[in-house]
Amino acid sequence: MTVPEVKVRDVPADAYLLDVREQDEWVAGHAPEAVHIPMTQIQSRVDEVPSERTVHIICRSGGRSLQVAAWLNQLGRDAINVDGGMRSWEHEKRPMVSETGQQPFVA
Repeated sequence: MTVPEVKVRDVPADAYLLDVREQDEWVAGHAPEAVHIPMTQIQSRVDEVPSERTVHIICRSGGRSLQVAAWLNQLGRDAINVDGGMRSWEHEKRPMVSETGQQPFVA
């Protein structure tokens, strides 16, 4: 099964963005409107992921998000991998916030 992918610059501003990185990565920097469910918790928390809309999945560089997107698509969800992940997000200068009050960065 081929997983749909989208470039960071093409992620819509109103997209449902699911960040599957670990807690320390999330705390360092993430997209302001992203929802955080670490990859290690996605199976037990899948009911928190909307089934009625497209979900854009992001991680640090695209590997974990690809796996999660593939799994969600197998469940019949509409999931798209964000190519290049948060590294590309940061490179494209898309908005980021941190949970520390410090300058956000991709850990």
